[in-house]
Amino acid sequence: MNTATTLTNLLGLTRSELEAFVAGLGEKPFRARQLMKWMYRRGVGDVAAMTDLAKGFRERLAAEAEIRVPEILHRQVSSDGTRKWLLRFEGDQAIEMVFIPEPGRGTLCISSQVGCAMDCTFCSTAQQGFNRNLEVAEIVGQVWLANRELGAVPGGDRLITNVVFMGMGEPLANYRNVVPAAELMMDDYGFDLSRRRVTVSTSGLVPQMIRIAEETNVALAVSLHAPNDALRSQLVPINRRHPIAELLAACWHYVERQNARNVTFEYVMLDGVNDRPEHARELAALLRGRPAKVNLIPFNPFPGTRYRRSPEHVIASFRDRLLKDGVITTVRRTRGDDIDAACGQLVGRVVDRTTSRLGDRLGGIPVVTA
Repeated sequence: MNTATTLTNLLGLTRSELEAFVAGLGEKPFRARQLMKWMYRRGVGDVAAMTDLAKGFRERLAAEAEIRVPEILHRQVSSDGTRKWLLRFEGDQAIEMVFIPEPGRGTLCISSQVGCAMDCTFCSTAQQGFNRNLEVAEIVGQVWLANRELGAVPGGDRLITNVVFMGMGEPLANYRNVVPAAELMMDDYGFDLSRRRVTVSTSGLVPQMIRIAEETNVALAVSLHAPNDALRSQLVPINRRHPIAELLAACWHYVERQNARNVTFEYVMLDGVNDRPEHARELAALLRGRPAKVNLIPFNPFPGTRYRRSPEHVIASFRDRLLKDGVITTVRRTRGDDIDAACGQLVGRVVDRTTSRLGDRLGGIPVVTA
């Protein structure tokens, strides 16, 4: 029997869903909270080890459910401490996730889809095309697995302080799974992260942006990358459907509904493409006086790309122009580029999109069993 298809994965259930599940087993709702403490705070993946649950309940639970996480195919550690994992899901499908350690902060960059359909021209993931959405348990399982890999202990220092949906895929194109996964990350009995420390990034799916402003409470990042429609439509094709004016209106609606401090606008710096002084002036005109923060991202090259990274002095000048005009601006430090873990480099490439089978190399990484 293939238990992977018959047992419920507890990591895929929100608190209310888990309460309903244990009620179906004849238990009170508080049992769901006990389960969540074991899974998320203690990192326990075996129902039999949950010792404050009655033996009979554990036996019934083990017959109906399990805690199932992705398989690790490969681990890499960058010279700067960044870690990357290649993970395999059912059906021989793979994604990558990245952990970026900094003083007082640890950011886990997770994936929401296998591949991506947005076709942004400067992103390595986009070149593989789209395969499928990840389920709630597959998204939450990345955080659970990373905690275990990093050696998190109950009651110890929090190693993952921030989770960003900036890995493979367009999170808002997988809205029905991303939102409950984010809620589990922020749940007091889940990973218990602050709303400001769970960030959903989007290339600009305006209807879903409006919806998320009404339905959940996360930080929002928008992949802008150009200050005018003509250029953005070339770089980020979704702009042809939702141009900049419509996109920004959704951003300000989000800020108002969520009482958020700002929206972060990601802007990859492409040499001679979007990094000229006139681009900085246009961008400043769009965002001046608005609740906006710009994060300039030095382009991270990948095989076959036609783009080059803007020189450091050009990036600095672009930043200074925005700051002079009163737009909060930072430059993202490139991390993990020696292991292809930097922004825009994640691949986890599925060679045959039709059969969804892994090739013998993914993203340039030999597939080996960890």
